[in-house]
Amino acid sequence: MAQKRNRSTQKRFASAGAGGATERYLLRLYVSGATARSLRAIANLKVVCEQYLKGRYHLEVVDIYRRPALVRRDQIVAVPTLIKKLPVPLRLLVGDPSRTEQVLEGLGLVSSTS
Repeated sequence: MAQKRNRSTQKRFASAGAGGATERYLLRLYVSGATARSLRAIANLKVVCEQYLKGRYHLEVVDIYRRPALVRRDQIVAVPTLIKKLPVPLRLLVGDPSRTEQVLEGLGLVSSTS
């Protein structure tokens, strides 16, 4: 079932043409230390990025305990939180990025009505 859903998502991504194939993505993922939840969020997001944005993204992982000033500046209130800084518009996704379809929608790569 997941494989079928993944193929459907890939088709929607290809047909959406969101921003073109050369658009670069600047992403920042906030996590809380090296917890299992944080490591899972990082791994899940890397899988999505490698599958849909290979060679077109930069992912910065920020530990909220090591960089509290950045947390305050970006007004992070929950983790994991993903910020898509580029391309505009800026978008915020809160929660574990394990649901590929939701991550792609949040990044503006597919629309929910496709």
